[in-house]
Amino acid sequence: MQTDLLLKRLKTFEFLRGLDDETLSALAKSAVWKVFPPNAVVFWEGNLETHLFYLEYGSLKAMRTSPDGREQVLSFLNAGEIFNELGVFAQKPNPATAVALEESGIWLIPRKALEEIVMMHPRTGMQIIEMMANRIISLVTLASDLSLKTVEARFIQLLLDQAEGDVIERRRWTNQTELAARLGTVPDVLSRVIRELTKAGLIEMDKQQIRILDQAGLAERGKIREE
Repeated sequence: MQTDLLLKRLKTFEFLRGLDDETLSALAKSAVWKVFPPNAVVFWEGNLETHLFYLEYGSLKAMRTSPDGREQVLSFLNAGEIFNELGVFAQKPNPATAVALEESGIWLIPRKALEEIVMMHPRTGMQIIEMMANRIISLVTLASDLSLKTVEARFIQLLLDQAEGDVIERRRWTNQTELAARLGTVPDVLSRVIRELTKAGLIEMDKQQIRILDQAGLAERGKIREE
């Protein structure tokens, strides 16, 4: 039953479009199912991981750690997302550590099975290259934001990107420490930014959600802080 569920998921993957059911079924059967408890490490930065991961349920964070122990969150991963493309296809050590934020069920798809598909279906190889290129663009954008934008501008952009309407729901792990790590700063600096935006009447924040009170004003302030 689990393999049948994965087969349905594989049919929706953009980088596998055009493959027949027999090929996708073989790929599903090659996969390994694992469940990770909260705070478990899925893989470590610097290790060589030979699987592509598909997050069936749960949430993860991908992060790098500096020599002094400071974390930089590269991304939060939600159910339905694929990760470790760069590690598995480049055959290089992982550039980040992946940690489960809650119980997470993950499919591990072996590189060998993917290689066989690419050898038989060159078009799929091109689609994988497109997927990896998009991931690299995201990392370049992150690096640019960290070096060129202020913490306030990065926080405003995060709010505008994640808002559903004018609300961002806060999960139990989306505390200021995690948010600060994602923004490449420390909690004290982020707290000051939140106080300033609240005082300006642009946002309200509590334990459950962040509410944008003036989306146009917030966007304008974000542009000013980029300069």
